[in-house]
Amino acid sequence: MNNSVIRFILLYVVGFLGLFLMLPLFVAFIYHESVWIYYAAVALPCLIIGIINSYCKPKSFSFYLKEGFFCTGASWVVLSVIGAIPLWLTGEIPHYIDALFESVSGFTTTGASILYDVETLSHASLFWRSFTHLVGGMGVLVFLLTVIPLAGGDGSQFNLMKAESPGPSVGKLVPKLKNTAQMLYLIYLGLCALEIILLLIAGMTPFEAINTGIATAGTGGFGIYSSSIGGFNVACQWIVAIFMFIFGVNFNFYYYVLFHHARDAFRMEEVRMYTFLTLISIGIITVNTLSCSAGLFDALTKAAFQVTSIQSSTGFSTTDFNLWPQTSRCVLVLLMFIGACAGSTGGGIKVSRFVLMGKAVHKELISYIHPRSVRKTLMDGKPVTHDTVRSNNVFFGTFMLVFFVSIFVLSFENIDFSTVFTAVIATMSNIGPGLSMVGPAANFAFFTDLSKIVLIFDMLAGRLELFPILMLFHPNIWTDLFTKRRRKELTNAGKCFKD
Repeated sequence: MNNSVIRFILLYVVGFLGLFLMLPLFVAFIYHESVWIYYAAVALPCLIIGIINSYCKPKSFSFYLKEGFFCTGASWVVLSVIGAIPLWLTGEIPHYIDALFESVSGFTTTGASILYDVETLSHASLFWRSFTHLVGGMGVLVFLLTVIPLAGGDGSQFNLMKAESPGPSVGKLVPKLKNTAQMLYLIYLGLCALEIILLLIAGMTPFEAINTGIATAGTGGFGIYSSSIGGFNVACQWIVAIFMFIFGVNFNFYYYVLFHHARDAFRMEEVRMYTFLTLISIGIITVNTLSCSAGLFDALTKAAFQVTSIQSSTGFSTTDFNLWPQTSRCVLVLLMFIGACAGSTGGGIKVSRFVLMGKAVHKELISYIHPRSVRKTLMDGKPVTHDTVRSNNVFFGTFMLVFFVSIFVLSFENIDFSTVFTAVIATMSNIGPGLSMVGPAANFAFFTDLSKIVLIFDMLAGRLELFPILMLFHPNIWTDLFTKRRRKELTNAGKCFKD
């Protein structure tokens, strides 16, 4: 393994984290809050480390998928651990495990919280919680690809981007992968800015609009009020609902539309299925909740908001859907598993994986009916390789294994199964709220530290598509890291002995 490039990228992440922490510091200055000193105390050392690291570049930036996965998993752990420190130092979240839970929930765009009353937080901390969604939504390493001049070529950059980008496959939109990352971020930030402008027009204050806009862009769901989006007018709710749907769409779709490839955009089966699932779910829930709503428009508004919120994995709420009829709650739980599109900022297993699984099942059935037939699995009119289908199946199996093990560990809490089941799927799919004791009107504070650590792992594993985080627990990775270092030390010692 290329230890020098791993060190360089991890410390580069620390440096940029210090830069990001300057933003809540400025917010504290604007609102005359004393918590700025705690953000400065964390930001300055990070900035110093980043500056020193920029002068210690490795000789070679070339590395393989193994290093890419390790860098990704380790980077997100480092981000979360350091990002929790200011929340803990301010005393607003006095227990560090709780602060870490909040930080991981922010960076992984989960939106699950341990806070009973978010209004008690300072403006700086409220902004930091929301801003972590913006950083985590597209991915910090995808962001770094737009600014780090990696000399290893697109091969090394591809390994980083593949490890962090959600979905079964990553490809180039333009010839150079760095330009692809820049293009994705321009679309991402452009849509975020458009939403903020529309929310300002609809009546939000600048602070409300900025926090809501960046939390929606990252499909995170941290609200600045305990009522989430429920306290805003209907126009704001529809704007947020529309943009939650938009950020759950594969960003390749927007690239194709913007750059005169509309035919390729509307050929994307995943986007068509995502749209169909959204519309049919809204229809079912609207009819099912009509009797407990203040009319058809009210039922439609709440159904549209919650469906787009859950399927895009944002987690905002305008009502306590925990009180909805059983059918509506069942639809929402199913959407928690399915999630958004690959290549979006949303979570979940991803629509494309379910589409591929359906095609694989259909192909298997055809092989029983016509044993001698040879059929290719097609996606968007293009053949899907056997390796892609295999990795899709492995992902499903791994997801369910982690899911059931997490449920088993949380079962020792001795609470109702609905709470445990939806708490795990809400964190693994980066949704935020679940049902029962972790519903939209509740939080995750009652769990023990052990259960919170399991849920923290689930949030990280879910956001990074399982394997970059699981790789951190594989002994061979650490053997490669330390064996190479030990071998180098022994070689240097031998040279000194000869001299």
